[in-house]
Amino acid sequence: MARIAIAILLGIPSGLFFPPWAARVFLTFNGLFSQFLDFIVPLIILALIAPGIAELGKGAGKMLGTTMALAYGSTVLTGFFAFFSCNLIYPSLLKEVANGAGWAAQTGALDGKDLLTPFFTLDFPPFFGVMSALIFAFVLGLGLTVIDNGEPLMQVLVGFRDIINKTISGVIIPLLPLFVYGIFLKIAAEGQVGQVMGVFIKIVILIFLLTVILLLFQFITAGLIAKRNPFSLLRTMLTAYVTALGTQSSAATIPVTLQQTIKCGVDPRIAGSVIPLCATVHLSGSMLKIMACAMAVMVMMGMPIDISVFVGFIFLLAITMVAAPGVPGGAIMAAIGVLQSVLGFNAEAIGLMITLYIAMDSFGTACNVTGDGAIAVIIDKMYA
Repeated sequence: MARIAIAILLGIPSGLFFPPWAARVFLTFNGLFSQFLDFIVPLIILALIAPGIAELGKGAGKMLGTTMALAYGSTVLTGFFAFFSCNLIYPSLLKEVANGAGWAAQTGALDGKDLLTPFFTLDFPPFFGVMSALIFAFVLGLGLTVIDNGEPLMQVLVGFRDIINKTISGVIIPLLPLFVYGIFLKIAAEGQVGQVMGVFIKIVILIFLLTVILLLFQFITAGLIAKRNPFSLLRTMLTAYVTALGTQSSAATIPVTLQQTIKCGVDPRIAGSVIPLCATVHLSGSMLKIMACAMAVMVMMGMPIDISVFVGFIFLLAITMVAAPGVPGGAIMAAIGVLQSVLGFNAEAIGLMITLYIAMDSFGTACNVTGDGAIAVIIDKMYA
């Protein structure tokens, strides 16, 4: 998060003062990095989703099945909550880019800098498309849950997942600040930095407010079902929220989440099963952020927002994010394929999306783990 902020702060003055040849160096890097993302996204989908589905399916008893259903339902409902909230608020909140064709069409020439292009590009297409990767991953993952001799293939997929996770954490995430730097260098050169930064600040504030509303809804619902004080439950889980702000990882926060969930009165045996599972499958905070950011980028890019398209996007995204690796920014990496295939995001839209998401990554993670406590309270009421 800090490196993203530094990249933005450095990219703005660079775009204003760099000579064209220097700016083109970074545009060349961005072009190559975008090509690399296009190449690796189908591999990310296959490597993360297939073993993820297989692992969740093995030994999933009735209680774990109910937990998965509640977690998935919560994530999907959050997607619709975010859609309708943003669809209602954005026309007035983002009116400076909503009135007309959007930010992308309003970028104007400044001293000919709008003609900036990379020095060169390389084309290395992916082995297969995003939707092919999704279908193949689902077939493999579901198939491994029903066959008896799938252990060798599972070991291959787990090893492949480790390679992809290392690529994400060791290559993509470290290079993202430089990619963001190039994006904002270009935006500044085109004279739209003030407008874009104004939009970013508004979106961050809105997402924080929507997160508060979401957590209140989750714990009021859990409190009504379990007949407990929802505000006391939420106050107890705030320790996990604060911890997740620092770790930026649901997996790393599991010990604290588990401890606070038990303090909420949940049976330790139930908490010990539900919390680790929810760290993987309950991603309501990430869904909220991705939806709000995606819709904002679409407004900025002048893209139409169609509820019929977003219905499929929400249901598919809720499944895809289960594959999110335990690293900061994992959810957005897993979601890139769906953003491209369903919403039609291009490289520039993906770049803005990643920038928005990573800049406030910890808030989504904190919402995820705090909401896990609400799921555990409900499961405890049903099965304790």
